[in-house]
Amino acid sequence: MGKTGWLILGLLATGLIALIIWLSGERPGSLDHRDDQIHLVALLMVLIFVGSGFLYRLGSTPGRVWLKYGAIWIGLGVLLIAGYSLREDFGSLGSRMAAELMPGHAVETAPGTVVIRAQSDGHFHLRAIVDGTTLPFLVDTGASSIVLSPGAAQRMGIDLTKLSFSVTTRTANGIGQAARILIREIRVGPISLRNIPALVNKAPMSESLLGISFLSQLKSYAVTGETLTLVR
Repeated sequence: MGKTGWLILGLLATGLIALIIWLSGERPGSLDHRDDQIHLVALLMVLIFVGSGFLYRLGSTPGRVWLKYGAIWIGLGVLLIAGYSLREDFGSLGSRMAAELMPGHAVETAPGTVVIRAQSDGHFHLRAIVDGTTLPFLVDTGASSIVLSPGAAQRMGIDLTKLSFSVTTRTANGIGQAARILIREIRVGPISLRNIPALVNKAPMSESLLGISFLSQLKSYAVTGETLTLVR
């Protein structure tokens, strides 16, 4: 390997060392964990492998061409640093795009925060995991409780014949009867609540309702335009 090759190798090594120092200063503790250290070693091995091929190619390449390759490497280094610095912003952008493309899908945009896009009927529909069973819900701030349809309760393994439908409910469809139950856990995306009281409606329903007994347990919930935000 000629002088030029050693010069390029020295520049690459200096750049890698500078990158590691910068990451340690910018993100204190980012290399404290063993997994992070393994990832860094793996990345260095890949760079060494690619760099060795580059240097081999450099031996038979005119000077102007290796300058072009050097510029490409510098550009990749800049993109690597920029991508690492903005990774949280890119993740948030991706989550928001997913929320736009998948109405009714609870998308996490920050720890403990999910957004749900309204569907074509203007209402917020979502899927929640109730005691291990995935069920569709309509978010209804007018409902004081979580109200499960009889079909949803049966999917959860609840025997309707053993329920006492002694609770009188008042809905847009009139007066009805419901039975009290206790949900051990309900999950909407990353948001998990435990021991939440709920009702099982006696009459058939097209969709279960996610009411105030769930929403009131959250830190906040808000509707902005066609987006519902839930914060645990």
